[in-house]
Amino acid sequence: MAEAIHLTMAELEAGLDTIRQTPKKEGVIALIVRRPQINAREVLEEGELDLVEGLVGDNWRVRGSSRTSDGAAHPGMQLNIMNARVIALVAREKDRWPLAGDQLFIDLDVSAENAPPGTRLALGSAVIEVTDQAHTGCNKFAARFGLDALKLVNSPVGRQLQLRGVNAKVVQPGVIRVGDPVKKL
Repeated sequence: MAEAIHLTMAELEAGLDTIRQTPKKEGVIALIVRRPQINAREVLEEGELDLVEGLVGDNWRVRGSSRTSDGAAHPGMQLNIMNARVIALVAREKDRWPLAGDQLFIDLDVSAENAPPGTRLALGSAVIEVTDQAHTGCNKFAARFGLDALKLVNSPVGRQLQLRGVNAKVVQPGVIRVGDPVKKL
């Protein structure tokens, strides 16, 4: 894995124009990552999205959530999705993308304006729906991509563009593959 290169705020902000040019209606799946256990990552060429399991083989369901009263997996957080252009900027090397902890990296605008809660996306033979659960940067994100990256994704512009990504749930199960189109419905 490539050595971590943490960009400065000025370098990160210089990449915002490229991020703003992300397609709004049709994009592509750039990377699929399964998390079989905490801090483990498997890069997949193909994955299965399931109504109950989310990404089949991912630990979302068994890991649980601090956002539920009983600690069970949060149904609105089955999938973590990040704009491929954002992760390309902060991670610099594609082999570092999985460190973000998201399962899907897509070249599609997931800003609050373009992908508010309730937005449905068709990818492969599946359909997912963006939920109202905020996806924000944390200390792990800062350790992996730098404090300035964390500050940017959690800034007002970062939240507007949803640079850290969005949470979603599966509404139609199906198979997805790297390179499959992603269409806003």
